[in-house]
Amino acid sequence: MSNHPSQDPLANKQQAWSALFTEPMSELVKRYTASVGFDQRLWRADIAGSLAHATMLAAQGVISAQDMADIRRGMTQITEEIESGRFEWKLELEDVHLNIEARLTALVGDAGKRLHTGRSRNDQVATDVRLWLRDEIDKLVALLAEMQRALVALADAHTETVMPGFTHMQVAQPVSFAHHLLAYVEMFARDAERLADVRRRTNRLPLGAAALAGTSYPLDREAVARALGFDGVCHNSLDAVSDRDFALEFSAFAAIAMVHVSRLAEEIVLWMSQNFGFIDLADRYCTGSSIMPQKRNPDVAELARGKSGRVVGHLMGLITLMKGQPLAYNKDNQEDKEPLFDTVDTLADTLRIMAEMVGGISVKKDAMERAALRGYATATDLADYLVQKGLAFRDAHEAVAHAVKVALQQGVDLSALPLATLQGFHPAIGEDVYAVLTLRGSLDSRASLGGTAPAQVRAQIARHRARLAG
Repeated sequence: MSNHPSQDPLANKQQAWSALFTEPMSELVKRYTASVGFDQRLWRADIAGSLAHATMLAAQGVISAQDMADIRRGMTQITEEIESGRFEWKLELEDVHLNIEARLTALVGDAGKRLHTGRSRNDQVATDVRLWLRDEIDKLVALLAEMQRALVALADAHTETVMPGFTHMQVAQPVSFAHHLLAYVEMFARDAERLADVRRRTNRLPLGAAALAGTSYPLDREAVARALGFDGVCHNSLDAVSDRDFALEFSAFAAIAMVHVSRLAEEIVLWMSQNFGFIDLADRYCTGSSIMPQKRNPDVAELARGKSGRVVGHLMGLITLMKGQPLAYNKDNQEDKEPLFDTVDTLADTLRIMAEMVGGISVKKDAMERAALRGYATATDLADYLVQKGLAFRDAHEAVAHAVKVALQQGVDLSALPLATLQGFHPAIGEDVYAVLTLRGSLDSRASLGGTAPAQVRAQIARHRARLAG
């Protein structure tokens, strides 16, 4: 066997990075350090970044026009091979970058070897992840909008549907079901704002920082940034290759969005239960029991609730990954991809299925209204009525508390107490009190901006529809 190194510097893994080593890497270390099993999903970003880099190198006279043509031809064939499933991903080449570079060199020879001029895998991978994440962010923006539209559509059909509003899971005041749903629209709208902010900071180009100190080649980094659609470049080479703030920020956004999903999923589970009986879900979003034939379980909502813990856990893992790293790049950063990839997949799948499930909700209006009547939800309305008659709110609060106590003892709603009984709590109470003690009267009275009055809710629905139409 010859002791001379291969003519192809990427023919085996150790020659890909140096001829310095005197023994091959062990098979266990190969498997332990390889990332090609999961980072191959970056291949489109890797090829796009390489083509932009090569175009710039040719424009700067670092490589020839023929080299550029060969590189483009080779990348076209590699794209076809990957898309058709014919590309052979090799564990010994460690990652997506070396696999593509090795195949390029095999196809076009020395031009493929020249592609890596002026860059390192450190700035290359940082660029690839940003490119990939930017595209995924754009898809998630659309999914967040679809989630909001599904909630708005359901709300639009239920501006007049009364349900109990809760604090401490106790009946508090009547609200419209539409108003309750629009609270989640606000949450997901904030998520979309956060995501837009994450995209802005993700969209900075690390390429050209090389390993950590920049390069002596006459690169035009701004040209590469423009070609790839970046808003600008990372201005410090050390930071460019080691920064993963964009991944942390994205994961924080995703964790918050999944918390919002989880809260909605929890309410869907509660509302569907026999104890509430507020809604029903389409069969396609439920499962049965293996031994209890009467069961319809809201498994999709439960699983969405559970997957929030998965995404929150990935955020904690990424923060822990970064907290002890000195500048600049460290191998630790290979561990950023799997949690980031899984976070994107989990959030996208969850938003998609939750939007569909919301569209399949049927509402049991009578059950909601009965529940609102059970908890003296109009007590605050009676207190407000007394304030309008001239009482201080604290005195009104005390009078109404006595009224509720009597209603509880008699097992009736406040609106069922005779006028004489109500006047015993305060003489200012008149016949007109019954208008404010109804659920409908309570709803209509909450007409302040952002309140639950149907007129206000319809205005908010119109605002959201206009916002989401773009």
